[in-house]
Amino acid sequence: MTCIWQHPAWPDFQYDLAGIEDILFVFAEETGHIGGILKGAPDGIQVEALINTLVAEAIKTSEIEGEFLSRQDVVSSIRNNLGIAQNPEPVKDRKAQGAAALMVTARNSFAEPLAEATLFSWHKTLLKDSKTINTGVWRKDSAPMQVVSGSIGKEKVHFEAPPSERVPAEMARFIEWFNTTAPGGPNEISKAPVRSAIAHLYFETIHPFEDGNGRIGRVIAEKALSQTVGRPVMLSLSQTIEAERKKYYQSLEAAQKNIDITKWISYFVQTIVDAQIETRNMLDFTLKKTRFFDRFRDLLNEREAKVVQKMLETGPNGFKGGMTAKKYMSITKTSKATATRDLQHLAEIECVVTSGGGRSTSYQLALV
Repeated sequence: MTCIWQHPAWPDFQYDLAGIEDILFVFAEETGHIGGILKGAPDGIQVEALINTLVAEAIKTSEIEGEFLSRQDVVSSIRNNLGIAQNPEPVKDRKAQGAAALMVTARNSFAEPLAEATLFSWHKTLLKDSKTINTGVWRKDSAPMQVVSGSIGKEKVHFEAPPSERVPAEMARFIEWFNTTAPGGPNEISKAPVRSAIAHLYFETIHPFEDGNGRIGRVIAEKALSQTVGRPVMLSLSQTIEAERKKYYQSLEAAQKNIDITKWISYFVQTIVDAQIETRNMLDFTLKKTRFFDRFRDLLNEREAKVVQKMLETGPNGFKGGMTAKKYMSITKTSKATATRDLQHLAEIECVVTSGGGRSTSYQLALV
């Protein structure tokens, strides 16, 4: 199997942007839309949006690699790292601590040039409690670094990275490329999503660490975006990738076989735009939620307020299947009669809208 790093032209990637001019324009539009929404939003909304974005990124970048973090621990860790909590909130999940710290550190230092020490520090932050991984150093194992699937005897090698002895030189060249393609650099790549796409593929192809390459590679992609745009981007790339994980790995595998990466760039730019749209929807939902609370806060009893809060926690896509009397009883630990009376009250004050009838009646929040 021939890999991209074995091509004589490596790492002189070839690509044609003629087919993605429209989506690059959409990226610029979405960047403006999101910036405008944030600029006009109250400080509280901006902070909530930032926390939601960082939490989503920390959780989903780990899920892509098969690790599932405690959401509450990630939220607390993000708040602690941002300095929002007056007193540090307790966090039990050490992996959540590492993922959250990496998200905040990388965001705060987006404008700084990339350096070997930066990458080593990120790796230690992410995997600081690992007992089996050498952290903060390039991989040194003499065995091939391969991405493999299939049962024993029927393995399929999807990709093989450069041998370990080549990693220091390859990474020195990657870091130089990253810094010289930044704004104002001699090889500047002015289109942020294009630079981000190449940076991610380039790093993942070298696969310089024993573990954590995917997670750090996605941080590098967002750093490239933020640097080129000139401010920290408000999106969760990993949330969008995780939603179609199979497509991500298929696109990555195909790209690592050919020095012409046009198809990869097209895929990755679209992924970035999809992530922007998710962010815009999240911001719109956050603003609606604030207006909703302002309108109904003083009209709800304690049980109703608890249920409404639970429904709002599900985000823009709403409470799956809507709220029902049975779910209401489970959340509030109350009788069917009380649940029915409360839900009728919520409908009367136009806090919820109903659908169905009889036992099939369900309720959704009347967000406008």
